[in-house]
Amino acid sequence: MRIIGGLYKRAKIPVADVPGLRPTPDRVRETLFNWIAHLMPDLAQARGLDLFAGAGALGFELASRGAAHVTLVERDLRLLANLRALRERLKATGIEVVAGDAFAVAQRLPAASFDLILLDPPFDSGLNEPALKAARRLLARDGLVYLESATEFTATQAAAAGFEIVRAARAGRVHFHLLRPLDAGIIAARGPAARFGE
Repeated sequence: MRIIGGLYKRAKIPVADVPGLRPTPDRVRETLFNWIAHLMPDLAQARGLDLFAGAGALGFELASRGAAHVTLVERDLRLLANLRALRERLKATGIEVVAGDAFAVAQRLPAASFDLILLDPPFDSGLNEPALKAARRLLARDGLVYLESATEFTATQAAAAGFEIVRAARAGRVHFHLLRPLDAGIIAARGPAARFGE
């Protein structure tokens, strides 16, 4: 696996043999960051949070594309070692790696402190709603949340969590969604959800 764009483009991302680890595929990341480039064109001041970092593909991609600071949260010791080693190899000083449970760490972080929050909890874990609740407190007013899941996340589910869906697509088993707070005060430009090859 490699970083696909930006400062660290083509840098290899080590993927440990950890049960349930499922790094975000290249084509999903490419689509996501195209969305972000349209909705948040200047990342130079952006603060990002990858709450279930895993191999770090999303968080490192965000840093590579110019985010001012990215916090990666992970609890698995092997994955933590890989994240720290990759940060050192790339000299990615704008990346902070935090060890711990995603929700425990989220409770300690200041409110409204992130412009973009990346959520890719383990599939079938039932953590989408609690992760969005944690993200809601941490998100800046006009910020965005990315959610990756095994099933489609509906507009009704998003509204119940205090969000609206700005973009959504599917690639194989992966459903991915870009959300923003309902009170962001910005009109979303919506179209039908995209669907990629199975």
